[in-house]
Amino acid sequence: MITQTVTIRNKQGFHVRPAQQFSDRAGQYEAQVAVITEDGRRADGKSMLELMTLGLEAGSVVTIEAAGPGDEEAVRALAELVDGKFGED
Repeated sequence: MITQTVTIRNKQGFHVRPAQQFSDRAGQYEAQVAVITEDGRRADGKSMLELMTLGLEAGSVVTIEAAGPGDEEAVRALAELVDGKFGED
């Protein structure tokens, strides 16, 4: 299992487009992917709907967790997506 903590940096937070981008990217990997908030709420990283229920805003700190084949690559790619502000601002 691989984890990395990241901060949501885009101004509008984790709205529909970033959630879709994240779930699409996570779906490219065999590994199970989860997003975990500071208060312990979890969402399946491959489910746009579950990601949206987290209500992540700019400045939210989350942990990306992946387990299984390709877990290191998945976490790296997803962290880069978040750090790149999902191509926004």
